[in-house]
Amino acid sequence: MQITVIGIGKLKEKYLIQGIEEYKKRLSAYTKVQIIELADEKAPENLSEAEMEQVKQKEGERILANIKQDDYVVALAIEGKMLNSEQLAKEIDQLMTYGKSHIVFVIGGSLGLSKEVYDRANMLLSFSKMTFPHQLMRLILLEQVYRAFKINRGEPYHK
Repeated sequence: MQITVIGIGKLKEKYLIQGIEEYKKRLSAYTKVQIIELADEKAPENLSEAEMEQVKQKEGERILANIKQDDYVVALAIEGKMLNSEQLAKEIDQLMTYGKSHIVFVIGGSLGLSKEVYDRANMLLSFSKMTFPHQLMRLILLEQVYRAFKINRGEPYHK
């Protein structure tokens, strides 16, 4: 099994980078993890609706260029399905059981994801109705994936 996280924007915060590296290290006992950071589209603060769509379109093209046809794609989206940790663990376990060996999690930029990325996704996943910084979501996501592997193996960690 391989897990890939595709995220828009480069991480600069040292504490996030350290946290992500810690969970990558922990996950290495269970699966291969790859993080792909893609450039965010430079855009002024006050964009029109059309300009926002254009930014999402360009970022979406970069995302889709890194997804293979047989990848199972989970797009993080506020309107996605909400799961608890056990349900996420079960989803990952079922994907492995049914031969989906590569799960790609996609985290969009500050404006979200393009329609094309949503259309390509096999699943939309929401962590909350709240909005989180997309950089922080990488850390939260890796922690939950690690928790899922621990749950699936019956190992202590999940309380």
